Amino acid sequence: MRAGTPVEAVVCDTAWLQALLDAEAALARAQARLGVVPAAAAQAITTAARAERLDLRQLAVASRETANPVVGLVRALTEVVARDAPAAAEYVHRGSTSQDILDTGAMLVAARALRVVRADLGRSAAALATLARDHRDTPMAGRTLALQAVPTTFGLKAAGWRKLLLDADRRLARVLDEGLPVSLGGAAGTLSGYLEYAGVDGFFDAPRTGDGTGRAPGRYVDALVRAFADETGLAPSDLPWHALRTPLADLAGALALTAGALGKIAVDVQSLTRTEVGEVTEPAVEGRGGSSAMPHKRNPVLATLIRSAAHQVPVIAAGLTQCLLAEDERSAGAWHAEWQLLRECLRLTGGAAHTAVELTTGLVVRPERMRENLGLLGGLLVSERLVARLAPVVGKAAARDLVGTATARAAASGLPLHELLAADPRLAGAVGEKDLAALCDPADYTGAAAALVDRALSR
Repeated sequence: MRAGTPVEAVVCDTAWLQALLDAEAALARAQARLGVVPAAAAQAITTAARAERLDLRQLAVASRETANPVVGLVRALTEVVARDAPAAAEYVHRGSTSQDILDTGAMLVAARALRVVRADLGRSAAALATLARDHRDTPMAGRTLALQAVPTTFGLKAAGWRKLLLDADRRLARVLDEGLPVSLGGAAGTLSGYLEYAGVDGFFDAPRTGDGTGRAPGRYVDALVRAFADETGLAPSDLPWHALRTPLADLAGALALTAGALGKIAVDVQSLTRTEVGEVTEPAVEGRGGSSAMPHKRNPVLATLIRSAAHQVPVIAAGLTQCLLAEDERSAGAWHAEWQLLRECLRLTGGAAHTAVELTTGLVVRPERMRENLGLLGGLLVSERLVARLAPVVGKAAARDLVGTATARAAASGLPLHELLAADPRLAGAVGEKDLAALCDPADYTGAAAALVDRALSR
């Protein structure tokens, strides 16, 4: 699902390592802005914080001894900084804790992945807008519970797909703008380490309790959170969220919604591309969709990949939501369980979004097949319309009985519905056969479909 797609690069092991390093560097710069870390030290830490300067595999193995990768990362980064600028080494990870760095790194990874996903959603939505506009009046059978129900248009179906993607994009935008916060809590959510180092470095010029006239701890915390958020491009957080996992739950929900929106398009394409239906086909690419056993087949692989992701992401996202059950001030296990779940949600959703671009921009629509399928039931698709039109003539109950009897006979005999209706003595002299034939044309019974498409595209 993710192989070869843009999201792969932003959620891989190296990307995660770089995000953790970016968090460390941003923290040093934020502290430098407040005067508690020398600017030269912050610059040295930023310069050293490059994934290629560390041994990723070695860090991964070492993380098994500490149950998270940050302890080993801090050690390795400090060694690199010490080689470049010995005096700056003591300012690495100053007052911080593993979860601050890992949670902030996770938010950076998520932000970068969401931007990739949103770009692809935008491209698919634009393609669907074109399909909706081009096929605004293209009639097709609307289907409910797997059976033909009443006519609709392909333009309305495409507009509906587009709305799902726009809804998902808005949800992702809200999360991206407001729901991905920096993590600053220190060892147990009190930021005591940050405050202690700030005091040692002479930040405070008033008693620690604060009297409203000096630089009190609360002001320092607020300033540090704002500076850290500014340096990372993430949102500030009102409270430390080590054990308050709303950001992960919100992100999980948005990703599940996005995958589901993409999946709806996929299942519809799969249904419409069936041999017996044949109303759309995926874009043709040499060698794609082949079967190992049946040379004649060209399988709908794009829709299959998207649907696969849509089945998986909500299940994985549920695991992220369960991590809300985080005990005490830091969880032993629930927090750790989030990391792989988050990465898979991002990978699968990002892969599906990118695959959907190719599907929607290259989808082949077959109006002639849609019209052919509309005629399969010989006018039965407009039974709703006939009841409404005949009710003023014979009464609503009689109209339902009349149309019900005629449609059953038409289905059994293959005779045209309008002829059977015209032969019913209850309609003699009231409605002519020519008018009944016009009423039985399913292509002329698409309701407000065209207006709905126009309204959708105008927004």
